[in-house]
Amino acid sequence: MPTKRINKYLRDQGIASRREADELVESGEIFINGVVAELGSLVNDADIVEVKRKSEKRYEYRAYYKPRGLATQSETEEDVVSLWEPRGLYPIGRLDKESEGLLILTNDGRLTTLLLGAESETEKEYVVRVREELRDTVVQVFQKGMDTEALGTLLPAYAEVVDTHTLNVTLVEGKKHQIRVMLSDLGYTVESLKRVRVGPVSLDTLTPSKDRALTKEEISALGLPPTR
Repeated sequence: MPTKRINKYLRDQGIASRREADELVESGEIFINGVVAELGSLVNDADIVEVKRKSEKRYEYRAYYKPRGLATQSETEEDVVSLWEPRGLYPIGRLDKESEGLLILTNDGRLTTLLLGAESETEKEYVVRVREELRDTVVQVFQKGMDTEALGTLLPAYAEVVDTHTLNVTLVEGKKHQIRVMLSDLGYTVESLKRVRVGPVSLDTLTPSKDRALTKEEISALGLPPTR
């Protein structure tokens, strides 16, 4: 990891928004290698960053329908991060700009590990529409796993043909652009890609740019304590 300012590091790790990170640093709640951090402190992979909060934090969890054409995170244009940072919420994981669908927003850094950590087996479900007519063999190829030039060897993924141009795909691995790479290698052109589920949380009736609070049942199913 290249050197980053502490507030950007904490945001990218899903611990806090940049504004909240600065507040945590100013209040003496962030430590780098056992030393209290300062505003503008730099960190890299070799550093140990700890958060020692002085007060209990109120956590929030929301399901958000990211519209097509909006980046999840960008340095040059409006994105999901900048839209939600004023509320202290950040997205867990990403959807590329031309994809749409479910993102989970939160201020609880623990959720990053639960959903994206190396030990996570959280399913992500997608509905994909392709230009070419789907062949019967695509399901077997996905379920067997694939060797790709761009991403290397990919784990098996569940796939189901909905109609001649629509495929349901469920991943646990979820590498960057994985579904697009897999389908491209098989000779398909992706026309639309929508994430409809992350673990126990579904898009349900949400429409683009809308959001909702997660239910107590969804929060519990994610492995988190209920909100107060």
